[in-house]
Amino acid sequence: MLGSPRIKLKTLAGLCRRLSTSIGAGVDVRKTWAREAERAEGNAKPRFAYIAEAANKGVPIADAIDACGDYFPELFRSMMHVGEKAGHQAEVLREMAEKYEHQVTLRRSFMGAIWWPMFQLVMAIGVIGLLIWILGMLPTPVDIIGFGLIGTEGLIKYLLVVGSIALAIALVVRAIMRGALWVGPVQKLILRIPKIGRAFETLALSRLAWTMHVTFGSGMDMKEALQLSLRSARNVEYSNSSDAVWASIRRGSDLTDALAATGSYPREFLDTIEVGEQSGRLSESLGKLAEQYEQEARAALVILTRILGFVVWLAVALMIIFMIFRIASFYIGTINSFLP
Repeated sequence: MLGSPRIKLKTLAGLCRRLSTSIGAGVDVRKTWAREAERAEGNAKPRFAYIAEAANKGVPIADAIDACGDYFPELFRSMMHVGEKAGHQAEVLREMAEKYEHQVTLRRSFMGAIWWPMFQLVMAIGVIGLLIWILGMLPTPVDIIGFGLIGTEGLIKYLLVVGSIALAIALVVRAIMRGALWVGPVQKLILRIPKIGRAFETLALSRLAWTMHVTFGSGMDMKEALQLSLRSARNVEYSNSSDAVWASIRRGSDLTDALAATGSYPREFLDTIEVGEQSGRLSESLGKLAEQYEQEARAALVILTRILGFVVWLAVALMIIFMIFRIASFYIGTINSFLP
């Protein structure tokens, strides 16, 4: 559900790190979750309290986390089950903590780079709204942007339109982040845009390689590990190929050939998997590949930041140019009305 609350990435990273440390040190899991429930804030508090209470009743932690629905990411829920069954929960949590902390750093860098262009865009939108309201209050109201938006009523309509566009963009971004199926056509379109498509593909491959590294090395069932990994990439082409890849493996193909048959994966990705399969060290090979893709993901995020910044700057420039022409047109028209 797009509207359902979900744990913040920073909160999840900190949780994984603390759980890994406590479990690795042999601290009783009931005490650990009781402490987490005490320190939790916002929508995390009732869920952490529920898990702590369930732990006191002897309910497996992974089952209690599942009962919280999609508040926790699917990967986290699945890996908690794997960690409990395999008995190496501390190691799994440590790897997830490192991954989530890396994602927090990338997100912070992205937001830090994009805040100024976004601030200017908001200011430009606000100035236009102010002009609509002020010029509509004149004895002879002026329709400054030419769409019949005048005065208070015009300002309200303008804000509703701007708000609706902002909400639509936010919903699309949220849907992509949560892997909603209906954004598949949007993703396919984005992936075909030069530069932007390659950047998104790199980010997806980084998530995929890391998840395969963790799941394949955790003792998780092969089918479950593969499907979870492909979904975690949040790339519609990868997730849609899940059933075909597994069917190919069931027919006797190795993982490399099964993935290659889809035509969706780059050669260097397939080469690494092939080397890992031949050497019997698939998880280790994927771990090294994940590190390589993480470095490329940083560069990809820089590209996306620059492109988005340029788009925002362009939007602001077009708005300013439009308003200049509208104001010039208004004054020229006023002057002409006084000429004989």
